[in-house]
Amino acid sequence: MAFGKTHDLHTRRAGRNIGVGLSLIAFIAVIFGLTVAKINTSGPIQGYDHAPRPELADRVREN
Repeated sequence: MAFGKTHDLHTRRAGRNIGVGLSLIAFIAVIFGLTVAKINTSGPIQGYDHAPRPELADRVREN
């Protein structure tokens, strides 16, 4: 069974879908870049365990 001629609507939808896909890829790239920048510029990563940590208090006093 052969497929018929593509309608103009399908061509316009394909262009729109490519635009949306590129926008999503750009958004993901921005979020990934911000995440990498935040991880690289921060100091040592420590979890918050609701306990006082003197090393953080010293860092606040210096600034």
